[in-house]
Amino acid sequence: MVDINSRQSIVAIVFLAVIGPCVFILQPGFVQGLVQILGFSEAHAADIAAIEMFGLATTTVLLSFISSRIPWRKFITLCIGLCALGNLASIGQSDFTTLAVIRFITGLGSGGIISLTFTMMGLTDRADRNFGFIIVWVLTYGGLGLLAMPAAYEAVSMNGVLIFFAAFCAAGVFFVRYLPERGPTETAESTDSTFNPSIKIVSLLAILVYNIGIGIVWVYLFLVGLDTGMTEQSVANALTISQFLGIAGAFLAVIFELRLGRLLPLAIGVIGGAISVYALVGELTTDRFWIAVCAFNFLWNLSMPYLLATLADFDRRGRMVVHGVSMQFVGYAIGPYAAAQLLGVGGYDAVNFTASVLFIVAAVLLLPGLLAQRRHHSGN
Repeated sequence: MVDINSRQSIVAIVFLAVIGPCVFILQPGFVQGLVQILGFSEAHAADIAAIEMFGLATTTVLLSFISSRIPWRKFITLCIGLCALGNLASIGQSDFTTLAVIRFITGLGSGGIISLTFTMMGLTDRADRNFGFIIVWVLTYGGLGLLAMPAAYEAVSMNGVLIFFAAFCAAGVFFVRYLPERGPTETAESTDSTFNPSIKIVSLLAILVYNIGIGIVWVYLFLVGLDTGMTEQSVANALTISQFLGIAGAFLAVIFELRLGRLLPLAIGVIGGAISVYALVGELTTDRFWIAVCAFNFLWNLSMPYLLATLADFDRRGRMVVHGVSMQFVGYAIGPYAAAQLLGVGGYDAVNFTASVLFIVAAVLLLPGLLAQRRHHSGN
């Protein structure tokens, strides 16, 4: 038996949770490589990113129905293999259809790793803090990765970057033994009956809407920076600094946990994120790009641990976290596709304006669930 609250288990979950989105978290740089190295159009590059996210979302949706009935360790091992092989198979591919199919299959593996690791972390005793650890390490990887990508492309081109992704994913097999073999049984303690099903559905819809907005703004962020006249390395530097500010945002959840509640951090994170993304609309200077992306990443990652812990608080069997992660990555899949369509309609302004509106809608949809949880805990 594995104690899910032990240090070894939490370290293993965090490491695998970084492996799962290892391409997505570097998506602005990856899309830039598809455009500038492999010669894809901006729309086709966004489509490839979206197709990979649809693969990822497919597995997360599937697991929302079957996660309690499958062996977690064996399933994650299978997903690690898919990710490693998918990245290796992407080497040398320049045909849109072939690469899109390969990235979809790679996304299937990524989705399984992300869904189960986030579900496991939702079952720990200090979920707010532990989700903060995941976000901190994902962003540390992302910050260093975005900083290194221009130099990596220069040194080893796209093929070398794909080999790194494959090797990084394969390293996950050494951590699988520290994971729980299976999820909680149906007889596990649950707070499901405490909350109205409609409140949980609205909360899941909020997760979907919020992450469609994230997917829309994230996919073209590198190219938005280039559009200001910045060099590739300057944009990479801005995104790297923003990633480290994102670490600071997530680390606040580690420090404060529930001392500030969840309503205040989420209000600041989601509504503030809308304002920062709207700052990318209109005539964009280098300074404004820096301020907007740094504020966006800080506020996005301030909100994420609290969003995930809010879902975990709805039940102790991890089912809401599984559903929420599926909504999260369905949103990430829809976002790049929607961004590609918006780009043809109104350019980057249409992309970023739409994302900011979606953040506001998500904030409104989150409110009923947060208030219901506050009443529940104050009554106890």
